[in-house]
This record gives sequence, C-alpha cells and structure tokens, in this order.
Amino acid sequence: MTWRASVLTLFPDMFPGPLALSLAGRALTAGQWSLDPINIRNFATDRHRTVDDTPFGGGAGMVLRPDILDAAIASVADDRPLLCLTPRGTPFSQSDAADLAAGPGVILLAARYEGVDQRVIEARAMREVSIGDYVLSGGDLPALVVLDACVRLLPGVMGAADSAVEESFAAGLLEYPHYTRPAEWQGRAVPEVLLSGHHAAVAAWRRAEAERITRDRRPDLWARHVAATLQAPVASPVPAP
Repeated sequence: MTWRASVLTLFPDMFPGPLALSLAGRALTAGQWSLDPINIRNFATDRHRTVDDTPFGGGAGMVLRPDILDAAIASVADDRPLLCLTPRGTPFSQSDAADLAAGPGVILLAARYEGVDQRVIEARAMREVSIGDYVLSGGDLPALVVLDACVRLLPGVMGAADSAVEESFAAGLLEYPHYTRPAEWQGRAVPEVLLSGHHAAVAAWRRAEAERITRDRRPDLWARHVAATLQAPVASPVPAP
C-alpha cells in the first residue's frame, strides 16, 4: 500500500523540492509513497484569495484564518495523523518518524505568518510539532524534514535495512564514528579495532563510542538513556535442571 503524504501550504511549488532526488525521489517515482501539495489559497472565498487576518488583542503579524484552513483540511482529511509544523510544538523525534512511517501516511500543515488560529488546531485535534528550537519563515521546510525522516524508513527505500537500526537515535544514542579507505590519511590512522576482524570487539567499540559521544554532546539524551537502562527488567536466571 502506498504511503500517502498531503501538505497544506501557501507555497505548493516548494514540494517535492529535494524529496524528488536520491532515495526519496526514486521511491516517489516508484510509487512507494505519494505527495499531494494542497494550496491553502484555493479555499479562500474573496477575489484576493485572502487567507489571513490581524490577531484579536492586537500585536504584530497576521494569523491564518480557521474557516479557510478547515476547508483545506477537509479536502484531504481521513484516518492519517494531522500535524501542524510550529516552533511551539513538541520536538519531532526518530520514534515519531518510525510511528508515522508504519502508518498510512500523514497530513502536514505548513503554517506561515504569526501562526494558526487556535480554534482550528483544537477542532481538528492537530498535533503541533517542532523540528528545533529556532524560528523559520514558515512550516514548509520543517514539512520537508518530517517527510524525509519518514520516507527513508518505508520498507525498501533504504538499500540496507541495518542502516536504520544502527544510526543516531535508533537506540536512544547518537551514532558512533565511521571510517573508510585509506587506512591512514594525513597522519591519522583508523582505530585498530576496526581493522581486527573481531566482530564482538568492533561492536563493543562502537557501543562505547556512541555512549561517549551522546554523553558529551547530548546530556539530555544520555540522561534518558541511563534512566531507561536502569528501568529495564533484568532477566531471571534459568534454574539448573
């Protein structure tokens, strides 16, 4: 079954953008997933195709109108999750991407201006999602990020299934360092353990490096990893016959 993505946007020409290239592009051409950019302006009711208005209570910027957005959403609404891309949303994670990739697809609202009228967010039970602690001009680039994170996890899109298992965040840790030929470059040698052919030693080194990098660079992830490890059930010893 084709994984279906719909994006509600004021700039439909931004899609598929980079998703037309590489793995995602080949999968799109092959029909492993589909992309439907929906122009929000098509649901405006005046001759100027107005989609926004000034905020009640005053303040800078404009707000996307709930009636127009709701009509746009209604044109594609089904059993797929509905996400609104916004800096105030909950952080989008690798587990979120895996959950979405395992489902029928996703509907994304790429907001612009000051944001979206809260009433349509509540009425449509949208989940507000952020891709990071910074502000962009709109939700179109975040929508591309979310789609890329999901599409690469669809069955058959990545050549090596193990790639998704060992990469960053898959086990709650950042990924270990990688090396390839030549074995020595500008006086820098590849760690000896990677040349040993000892698979258990290589796995142990990679695990230790992933833990070190996570501990140094992402204390928040490390704290969650340690907590999860402490809470993991310990297997009971098998009694001797």
